[in-house]
Amino acid sequence: MGQETSSLVSEDTRPDTLSDRSISAVADLIKSGRAKRIVVMTGAGISTAAGIPDFRSPKTGLYHNLARLDLPHPEAVFEIDFFRNNPRPFYVLAKELYPGNFHPTISHAFVALLAKRKLLRMLFTQNIDCLERAAGVPPELIVEAHGSFATQRCIDCKNPFPDAEMRKCVESASAPNCFHKGCGGLVKPDIVFFGEQLPSTFFDNATVPQEADLVIVAGTSLMVHPFAGLPRLARDSVPRVLFNMERVGDFGTRADDVLCLGECDDGIRKLADDLGWRDELEKMWVDLVGEQEAERQLSRGKRKEIYDELDELAQDMEQKLELSEDHDDHHYDSIANAVPQEKKEGDKPTTTAGSPPTESADGAPLATEEILPTRYPEGSIKEGDRDESTNYATQDVSKVGFGSNKEAFEIGKVATYTPVETEGAIVTTEGDSRIESDSKDPKLAL
Repeated sequence: MGQETSSLVSEDTRPDTLSDRSISAVADLIKSGRAKRIVVMTGAGISTAAGIPDFRSPKTGLYHNLARLDLPHPEAVFEIDFFRNNPRPFYVLAKELYPGNFHPTISHAFVALLAKRKLLRMLFTQNIDCLERAAGVPPELIVEAHGSFATQRCIDCKNPFPDAEMRKCVESASAPNCFHKGCGGLVKPDIVFFGEQLPSTFFDNATVPQEADLVIVAGTSLMVHPFAGLPRLARDSVPRVLFNMERVGDFGTRADDVLCLGECDDGIRKLADDLGWRDELEKMWVDLVGEQEAERQLSRGKRKEIYDELDELAQDMEQKLELSEDHDDHHYDSIANAVPQEKKEGDKPTTTAGSPPTESADGAPLATEEILPTRYPEGSIKEGDRDESTNYATQDVSKVGFGSNKEAFEIGKVATYTPVETEGAIVTTEGDSRIESDSKDPKLAL
């Protein structure tokens, strides 16, 4: 269930396996040879540096920017019933997100480096962007839980469709039809839409996390089941590392959980530094994407840091301005409500509290100041206030998961997952971050 309500482990609790709950201790575990079967689980957060938007972030997320497609709701673009009736919105989106338009990040390269060093037991990804493949992770070590753009087929007869023909259709944002005689059904990439079952490879490998001696989770909100249940299958004494913008799932409730909160790429570089792999990793990545793309991704990260700092500064100034206004209002009220003392005969003229003086001490008339309207007339919206008419819709999703225990679910009892959220990929599933419940959103986390 999304954000766990179970209590976090006390800082005084000593880890069972690690020397302490830190990235450097995780690096020591790997360097010692005690972590030979590393299981990695990834979501949309590892692809954002590549320029692929996650799905749920306000303002920048994919769902927030789908209004132009005139959908009944943003998630409809990944609903199989909607696709059957109107496939064009999906293909308009697919043209932007299709493989080849984006390049792997340093986080993708790190997973490939684990595979190169024979330390990767399996990568489970919610992403459909194929960037793990592009980074050099062997396909046999990848479980694409929500499918991907790598292959495509007819939704009726299920026959495969040629790659070259698919690319032509995507480039023209038009939906292809099946070539098989007598069929003519719509063709779509092998991405899991809402209302479709997860690929068999997911269920075939669902117990692999139980074999791990280290689990790394990066860039996922762990909201979409059954993927969200995978980290809990790790044995209690097995260290679990989270690279994410915020704590998710039940991370932080075990003695050997390590949380590295922030941008995924920053955390991965920190781990590579402590492992002594940083130079090898950076060279491997630059050779893969080229110097220009590497610089673009690095400069994007720097710009984001600047924007974040400016946002914090703006919020801080806004709070100070609000406090200042509150103080001025309070000061004005205290003056306006003051009770004027009774004037004694022979006293000099005085002013009424709260109003400007009309005479000087010697009785000469003074100019009076016209009262100006307030900064924010009634009915206006202060700068920084949110327009309450804006509605960011969220929908609850029925739970589909492994159950409360860590036992492997019975594959034979699994029928269909409806709805199934597909996570980021060039479309990526679920954003790197962010909601506190384990409740699912029937509408994607692509």
